[in-house]
Amino acid sequence: MSGWRRVLFHLVDDVESAMDRIKYRLAYALGGPDPIKIVAYRGYGTSERLYVHGRVLEDKGITPSAASDTVWDNIVNMYKRIESDEVPFARLIARFQDIEHKVVADEEGMFELWIEPTSPLPASTLWQHVDLELVAPTSPKQSGPVRTTAEVLVPPASARLGVISDIDDTVLRSDAVNLLRMARNVLLGNAHTRLPFPGVAAFYRALFGGPDGSTMNPLFYVSSSPWNLYDLLSQFFHLHHIPVGPVLLLRNWGISEEELLPLENRAYKLRTIVRILDTYRDLPFLLIGDSGQQDPEIYADIVRMYPQRIAAVYIRNVRETEARSKAIAKLAQQVVEQGSTLVLADDTITMARHAAEKGWIRHEELDEIAEEKARDEGPPGLVERLVGEADAPVPVTVEGKQRDAAGD
Repeated sequence: MSGWRRVLFHLVDDVESAMDRIKYRLAYALGGPDPIKIVAYRGYGTSERLYVHGRVLEDKGITPSAASDTVWDNIVNMYKRIESDEVPFARLIARFQDIEHKVVADEEGMFELWIEPTSPLPASTLWQHVDLELVAPTSPKQSGPVRTTAEVLVPPASARLGVISDIDDTVLRSDAVNLLRMARNVLLGNAHTRLPFPGVAAFYRALFGGPDGSTMNPLFYVSSSPWNLYDLLSQFFHLHHIPVGPVLLLRNWGISEEELLPLENRAYKLRTIVRILDTYRDLPFLLIGDSGQQDPEIYADIVRMYPQRIAAVYIRNVRETEARSKAIAKLAQQVVEQGSTLVLADDTITMARHAAEKGWIRHEELDEIAEEKARDEGPPGLVERLVGEADAPVPVTVEGKQRDAAGD
């Protein structure tokens, strides 16, 4: 961070911290905070170490979205997410097997810890469960202890491939290259109105199942979206039958030393992906993203850092300018030189066919993916038209008609 930005950050951060202190003192003077909840995010780990993380917040009463929700309902719920009140420096206890860990949240209410199991984990259990309980502070507006359970993914020995996927404009249509459309989608939509890219759910189910349909390859979702949207994304994945995996979001709405404004995510995303790769050193990985932001550059960096570990890079083409296509073609050549492949795809079928050719999914899954793609491409409903459909991308040719920008 440059000198002037660092000074500006500290000035703004001091003001924000002072306002937070005043807000919490006032809240306790008026009878204490609203009811408190622990939001446990899905973690990941191995038989040796489990990563647990989450956030402590005042409960704003955000309810799961319904298909009947109005645009106003969506706006109210989104306001509650944006205006979420974290509980700074909350103290918790995490329990797993015979282990008990004490953990303290940071000033944003975020907490994380690693737990080392003391006995073998069940080989057939994909998700381990860690109990969390709030110790302090307490709210007089609720009765009984505040508890929840964190889920931690531990891939089985049958896993042969890990998948790391972006979310915005890769799984979920977000129009991230157009700020106005993206804001409209986020503020006016909900988990029912947001749309997946055609065929992506069936493709990810095929990747999870692997070449025999029961491999249980782990999927990780890494996004630059704020943690405030975690509940919406979780419901979206459930509604569209997209395989569940750790959803690792990269920032909060607010001020951080790395970003005075949340406009850059490359360093965050690199660190997050590196930590996943370092956790599973015996697994090759497939990286999936889109051409609209920095995914090709970030993934090319990862391929350079981990040669021979990245099976392939799939990039969904959502930004069809000639300059962007040339830049990705150049990155594709760099990826090939490191021993991997970069596939620039206009649709999910292109990715799925490549995966089937490589033996990562069953060939018979291609028909299901194509059928789901056709269903997903049906006409939008009333709410979807109000929210605003993304313009269909103009196909980009890389090396003639071949979408594999680098070849095998």
